[in-house]
Amino acid sequence: MKVAFAGTPEFAASALQAILDAGFDVPLVLTQPDRPGGRGMQLQPSPVKQVALRHGLRVDQPEKLRTEEQQAALREVAPDVLVVAAYGLILPQAVLDLPRFGCVNIHASLLPRWRGAAPIHRAIEAGDSETGITLMQMDAGLDTGGMLVREAVPIGADETCGGLHDTLAALGARMIVELLPRIALVEVAPAPQPEEGVTYAHKISKQEAALDFRQTAAELERRVRAFDPFPGCSANLRDASIKLRRAQLADGSGEPGQVLSANGEGIVVACGEGALRLTELQKPGGKRLPAAEFLRGFPIEAGERFALPQD
Repeated sequence: MKVAFAGTPEFAASALQAILDAGFDVPLVLTQPDRPGGRGMQLQPSPVKQVALRHGLRVDQPEKLRTEEQQAALREVAPDVLVVAAYGLILPQAVLDLPRFGCVNIHASLLPRWRGAAPIHRAIEAGDSETGITLMQMDAGLDTGGMLVREAVPIGADETCGGLHDTLAALGARMIVELLPRIALVEVAPAPQPEEGVTYAHKISKQEAALDFRQTAAELERRVRAFDPFPGCSANLRDASIKLRRAQLADGSGEPGQVLSANGEGIVVACGEGALRLTELQKPGGKRLPAAEFLRGFPIEAGERFALPQD
């Protein structure tokens, strides 16, 4: 069976590597064009392209897939199935109809919850107790296609986006390798998604990264975990934008943003309800540091106040 692949970030690279390790024929890999990155802002190949090049695979990087010219490489290889994982481009109906067994998407949530761009972040931010992987037969909608198989994983109380990402990437890679032979034998049929329980995981904006200490400590603790490592939560103190990398719920009350204590165990900040202990922080241009080390280079005193977004 010829398995074409479309994906871009690390999440997708894990699936492509698993498909190759399983011995499937991959005649074409689609990924987004190289983007500037790194200190020199040089063009960087996507993680998926890096895997493809290591294996000597044919790579195509169209800006869109709307025209016949942009679809030409895919039509030429005539794949039996197109596996899609975090590709970042909308597939028109002509592309969805091209493979013999259609297009299968690896989506990092238990659909229909968290359709959209940032399902891992949003599941942690919302306080969900579990998430998972859904393998879906793609249609023209936004993650609305029929479900082929789902598998759940718990979300731990201290789970970060980075850790959950790696868990789900490995799960999705295993699941797609197990599913592909069943597709070839027509052993699985898509089941419609339930109409109830639909939520949308909207793309993360930079504005969301700024913590508003008027919110509850529980909300902010989840957001710190949901936005780690990217984009990373931040707050301003003395005109310095400080990344807040780890936080815990703490006892205490005061004006939102007020520092209640600062010592080796962490910096306790009052919230709209409860308090947050910041245990790992990062100065602009610096490294992630435990609170004790951070305070040696950036002393903070009780009574100081982190700026609120509208201050």
